[in-house]
Amino acid sequence: MAYDEKLAERIRKVLGGRKYVTEKHMFGGLSFFYSKKMFCGVLKDDLVLKMSHEQWEDSLKKPSVRPMDFTGRPMKGFVYVNQKGCKSGKDLKKWVNLSLTHAKSIKKNIK
Repeated sequence: MAYDEKLAERIRKVLGGRKYVTEKHMFGGLSFFYSKKMFCGVLKDDLVLKMSHEQWEDSLKKPSVRPMDFTGRPMKGFVYVNQKGCKSGKDLKKWVNLSLTHAKSIKKNIK
């Protein structure tokens, strides 16, 4: 298993078939997009999130969060949330919606 399929299914339930949300297999994991903008995903056992710089800095203060370092260097605006950080449905929903709200705020035409 390249990524946690149960976590991916939980994300799908949170998203509930929202308009303009698609998914794509990337880099050995699964990514979710809003209007062609990646906002969250699953890589191995971790939830991956994209967020604003301010949200990124605040999120890194939480115990279950670390910078995404897929390339060997931390990527600003991206974090990994481990299993403990998204164990409850409430926590997962909070994280996914934070990232989705950020993606929606980025000005780009929906096609």
